Amino acid sequence: MQKPLKNLLTGALALLAPLALLAQKPADGDGAYKTGHYRDLFAGRGHSATASHAKIEATFQQLFHGDPQTQSVYFESGHNANGPLAYITDWANNDARTEGMSYGMMIAVELNKKHEFDALWNWAHTYMLVTDPKNPAVGYFAWSMNTDGTPRSTGPAPDGEEYFTMALYFAAHRWGNGTGIYNYQAEADRILRGIRHHPVLTGTSPFRIHPSDPPFTPPDHPWPSPNNTRLEQQAAAHGQKPQQFHFSSAPHAETIGPMVDEAHTMIRFVPNTNNPDTDPSYHLPAFYELWARWGPVEDRAFWAHAAEVSRHLFVAVTGPQTALTPDRVHFDLSPSLQRDGQPVPFSYDSWRSISNWSVDYSWWHKSADEPTLSDRYQSFLKSQGIHTFVDRYTLAGKPLSTRHSTGMVSTAAVGSLAANNSATSQAFVDELWNTPIPSGEQRYYDGMLYLMSLMHCSGEFRIIPPRN
Repeated sequence: MQKPLKNLLTGALALLAPLALLAQKPADGDGAYKTGHYRDLFAGRGHSATASHAKIEATFQQLFHGDPQTQSVYFESGHNANGPLAYITDWANNDARTEGMSYGMMIAVELNKKHEFDALWNWAHTYMLVTDPKNPAVGYFAWSMNTDGTPRSTGPAPDGEEYFTMALYFAAHRWGNGTGIYNYQAEADRILRGIRHHPVLTGTSPFRIHPSDPPFTPPDHPWPSPNNTRLEQQAAAHGQKPQQFHFSSAPHAETIGPMVDEAHTMIRFVPNTNNPDTDPSYHLPAFYELWARWGPVEDRAFWAHAAEVSRHLFVAVTGPQTALTPDRVHFDLSPSLQRDGQPVPFSYDSWRSISNWSVDYSWWHKSADEPTLSDRYQSFLKSQGIHTFVDRYTLAGKPLSTRHSTGMVSTAAVGSLAANNSATSQAFVDELWNTPIPSGEQRYYDGMLYLMSLMHCSGEFRIIPPRN
């Protein structure tokens, strides 16, 4: 072959190589995605599918349409040009969060509740979506809002964007696409592209969510809530002042970019470029595998790799004797430190990690480490007392609270999807089944995790594939 022609062909092949990489379909594993079989853990404990479904439906009705003062976290709030509006509130903190809004949408699409799904998405899109071009978070969703649609924050949190994306893809597949904000596929693609490709923008506070809003300045004191009131009362009883976070209202520059750290193929804790942390509970390899098949073609190889990175992270950052994950670590997997210099412990975000890796194992069966982690985690909590283990620990297992929380019980039970079928894994399934539906002021986070955990453990939380 003549040298010029050979060089031309070599160059052409080099240009085609990235396209070939993008076209590679990741392996499907041997889990529910491939087999279509979702384990019903409750059936293994003697409960019929009818009884499990009734329990899930009763929980949905209480949390979404129960007594507004003691049971419900879902509230309808009128209409706009796009139809009904509704929000999910963290009752104990008097706000609506992208976390809860996206959880509510995921629950609604899985249970075929289109009215609630559309009303939640309409509220999130109307009030939370940042449209002011002077806000460096433009295109993201503000993570915390007052329930009247005014801001508590003008910046995002990636866990909400991840669940928005997945819920919208499932909605496109379950109900088909509508127009405008109800073109679910287009909205999911837009959010997912932003997660990886958001431009790096810098601005100086105060920021707005929408161009017509007044500038948002955080208060110089914590937001009023039952949680803060209780802290004040507890401190006063001991003659102390409560230690609470105070917002800085001074103008400051922020630089915000993608929600992933490209060098580490890892979701960020926040997209502010000066923050070197990831949150292990934000890692959702079960979802990333689907985005590697359904998302924008140019990003599919990235998400397939992100799933593998997340599986490695779970092993690397968990306590070796406890399988507890910290709320945050650096991208290089070294510990993030608190203000007192101690490593960030296992805390409220961390409850979700066992559910994330166990659902990943259930759907894909790609990591032999995930059953080991679930066994270790459940064994540790059982050693602490299955009815009494607390909700915050050091990674070595030193208790940091006295409260036993339903949300943590719930996600621990989801661990049985990956754990070896033992008396311990069965005990956690029983514990979830026998735990009452959360009510009262802590019903938001506990309740959302409780309901999704019931769905996972019954086999009713499923991949919703494209119609074709």
